[in-house]
Amino acid sequence: MKTEAQLRQQYHRLLPSLDERGRREWAASEAMTLGRGGIALVHRACGMSRNTIARGIREITANEAAVARGERPSGPRLIRQPGGGRRRATDNDPALLSSLESLIEPTTRGDPQSPLRWTLKSLRVLAAELERLGHAISYRTVGRLLKRLGYSLQANRKTIEGNQHPDRDEQFRYIARQSRMRLKTGLVPVLSVDTKKKELVGPYKNVGAEYRPAGTPQKVKVHDFIGPLGKVNPYGVYDIGDDSAWVSVGVSADTGEFAVESVRRWWEQLGLERYDDCDEIFITADGGGSNSHRGRLWKLELQGLADELGKAITVCHFPPGTSKWNRIEHRLFSVITRNWRGKVLHDYATVVSLIGAAKTDAGLEVHCALDENVYEKARKISDAEMASINLHRHRFHGDWNYTIKPRALAA
Repeated sequence: MKTEAQLRQQYHRLLPSLDERGRREWAASEAMTLGRGGIALVHRACGMSRNTIARGIREITANEAAVARGERPSGPRLIRQPGGGRRRATDNDPALLSSLESLIEPTTRGDPQSPLRWTLKSLRVLAAELERLGHAISYRTVGRLLKRLGYSLQANRKTIEGNQHPDRDEQFRYIARQSRMRLKTGLVPVLSVDTKKKELVGPYKNVGAEYRPAGTPQKVKVHDFIGPLGKVNPYGVYDIGDDSAWVSVGVSADTGEFAVESVRRWWEQLGLERYDDCDEIFITADGGGSNSHRGRLWKLELQGLADELGKAITVCHFPPGTSKWNRIEHRLFSVITRNWRGKVLHDYATVVSLIGAAKTDAGLEVHCALDENVYEKARKISDAEMASINLHRHRFHGDWNYTIKPRALAA
């Protein structure tokens, strides 16, 4: 099937040698060959009216029917004289274009040096305002005029990351070196941790769609007011080397205590069997949230875990505003989101089962359980408690990179 660009190139190549009827019947022939959607595609490629293309199709069809009956096809019709046909709206109303530009200029967006611009006002609103100014015009004509002026419909695009930290790239390289060194031995778990987006539990709409018998969509509430089951906080611990993950589905606050408890459950359920002989756990985490690099509770709870396991815990945080680079985002959370797309999260059991069923062709294995513990919000950590942490900051950005060793080793 020809693309729009190929059709446009072919049309401009033939244009000098075709009269009006030839252009019409060429467009009609291409549209008929393309089948469903062919008229729209040819219209976009050469700018010819859909009605004109449809007229050409009727002419071709009539001629084919005449030949089938043994009759001669209709001969060439009168060709429009130069300057014939309906005059352009701007020819009838020379002030139209300037009036349109004056309307959209205050709301124009875009780089003034770029040929591509766009406007915030709809075609119907612009047509109505032009009518009030005394210009007889339809919204479709407004669309064609905007296209001539270089305007187009544009959606928002997430591209602005905010101010970048001067050590952003160097921190990425540091995390890569630290991870690679440990993955190479295969003896130290290299973990990527984070909290997934909170999810409402109950009969609420979930984005996406799934196959069901026709006309029987699942019915959900119109408004997303929090119900009796509230929200859940899925906290993931992804083992990069093993391509496996643990997810704790919390029903309480997303705190540093909850985050460390999730790491503890990963160790008990998955890590202990594979890494029992290791002397360190390596974690990569975002710079904010429950595992923030500034979080006192996060560090204090990690100290408790290090003491409990008798193993050092090294943490490297991603720079501010770079959470999308965390490995867990596209290795685990994206898979979970895809797996439950269009499904209603009726209860906790549904959430746990859908997360646990997430998998990839590469062999991702996900284990999941509900964490019904209650975690205190805004728990204060004293300076004395902070001083008790056996914290060893790395030479490079010690606020982002540090190792917490068991306190027994410091005694």
